[in-house]
Amino acid sequence: MEINKIPNLSVDCVVFGYDTETKSLNVLLIKRYLESASKDKVLVDDYVLTGYHVFENEALDDAASRVLKELTGLTNLYKKQFKAFGNPNRLMGKKDLLWIENEKFNLRTITIAYYFLLKTEEVSLTDNKYQAKWFSINDLPELGFDHQQIIEEAYEDLKIKCLQEPIIFELLPDKFTINEVQDLYQSILAIEIDNRNFRRKLINKKYIVPLDEKQVGVSKKPAQLYMFSKDIYDKMFQKNYLINI
Repeated sequence: MEINKIPNLSVDCVVFGYDTETKSLNVLLIKRYLESASKDKVLVDDYVLTGYHVFENEALDDAASRVLKELTGLTNLYKKQFKAFGNPNRLMGKKDLLWIENEKFNLRTITIAYYFLLKTEEVSLTDNKYQAKWFSINDLPELGFDHQQIIEEAYEDLKIKCLQEPIIFELLPDKFTINEVQDLYQSILAIEIDNRNFRRKLINKKYIVPLDEKQVGVSKKPAQLYMFSKDIYDKMFQKNYLINI
């Protein structure tokens, strides 16, 4: 049976990942490339978010999860629907019009935006058919459509959300150091955090569980490893708990 798409309703997915080596919060983008019919001229060469039309009889959340799986192969990731974007001119850029004409998209498409959190090492970009690539949130390339605005608003929502719920642990390895947690908060919030106070507060959280393990393969003195226990957190706190960093 043919699956019909809703021509003027789509989902767009902002995929956040964190690189513990460079201490950079990154966004996963896909290549948008179009040549002229004669192949002698490049008409479009930039990046966009991954997204697609919603299918008939498909829930919005399911559409976002489908699009994310097609890009990364991953399922059951943290996701949040944060805003609908429906400006009548959101797809009216010069390059956008060329792309839409080629792809036969509806000019009045409304998109429901989500963001996902994942560990960068879980995604293999080798031979990715979408030519996906990680970019630092502070050094984004030229973007198509209104995707710059969508990313900026997703980032602002993430800043607020990471102070309300312990979602940052979705971006870290299962075993992490206190310094890695601090580096991630600083990267997301773009602030400096007092190291001593942060360490003291974090290790006193019952849901931050110390392990009988230390870092391996480091040149400096290996640091203690910890893990986040969602079970303990869920037992201790209800929604809207404010994490004091």
